[in-house]
Amino acid sequence: MKNYADVVGIDVSKLTIDGHIHNRSKHRVFSNTSKGYRALVLWIEKHLKDQSYFLCFENTGHYSTNLSIYLSQHDIDYLEESPLAIKRSSGIVRGKTDRLDAAMIARYAWLYKDELVLSSPKERDIQELGRLLAFRDQIVRDRTGKMSSLKEARSLLSSPSTDSCCKIIVKTIHYLTKQIEAVEGRIKELLQEDQSLRKNHKLLNSLKGVGLILSCQLIYHTNNFDRFASWRQFSSYCGTAPFAHSSGTSIKRRNRIHYIGDRKMKTLLTLASNSAIQCDTELKLYYKKKLEEGKPKMVALNNVRNKLLARAFAVVKRGTPYVPLKQYAA
Repeated sequence: MKNYADVVGIDVSKLTIDGHIHNRSKHRVFSNTSKGYRALVLWIEKHLKDQSYFLCFENTGHYSTNLSIYLSQHDIDYLEESPLAIKRSSGIVRGKTDRLDAAMIARYAWLYKDELVLSSPKERDIQELGRLLAFRDQIVRDRTGKMSSLKEARSLLSSPSTDSCCKIIVKTIHYLTKQIEAVEGRIKELLQEDQSLRKNHKLLNSLKGVGLILSCQLIYHTNNFDRFASWRQFSSYCGTAPFAHSSGTSIKRRNRIHYIGDRKMKTLLTLASNSAIQCDTELKLYYKKKLEEGKPKMVALNNVRNKLLARAFAVVKRGTPYVPLKQYAA
């Protein structure tokens, strides 16, 4: 990052944003709207005049998306950082208010400004894809809850009220299933509208075990494979990369994955791996080989998860579909 004279920490809430100018210790609250963003920029320029600055705020999903788009459209430098990274770098903090959070974010950005990289908003199609995937997940959770309720109701003694409840739940499940299919239809339409998304989706689907949802999640989380330089970086992001665990000469444990990671991606990769070792000959042999080496089942399965990620990045980087090599072996 270039040399900046100051940094502005922003704590984003649903309705408001708190701004804190670090070196001048100025604080003010604005609305989380376009009008509030304009007032924020005018307030900053009033105190910093012609000095260079950048803004830093936590990635809060939908609440911070409009702010990032506004700053990008007006060529204002900003950084959208992980809340966990900011929290863990702040030491012992007593008390919590939006004003304190804004000051803490500003302090973090100022201390680590030489190591941080400025952010840019995702393309509109990528944002739309993320919203559709999140909405589908919500409907799937609702349907799962209804299916659990139906199973519980059917285990009760048959009665007019119980039978009526079961009929209503069945209709609700049918309706939610139709909504899931409608969302998936819109996702497919979105993929067809963008040539780059359509190409990468087709390449990812050439991998056994990778379906519509996993391929779309890979595209979204990697920003269409522009966000991460390698599959190893993305594996660390997902929480499937093993790390060493040792201290001195007395503690030397086997490598293990860290609990910090994207749980949604880890779950999808687990489901994909279980499917892949059933229908992919190479991965099935690879999985059995790891088990024969004495590795626990979950460690062997994690190796398959990383193998899938390596293949996914390889086919996208190469630009050609995956071709099984076993069928060409002598």
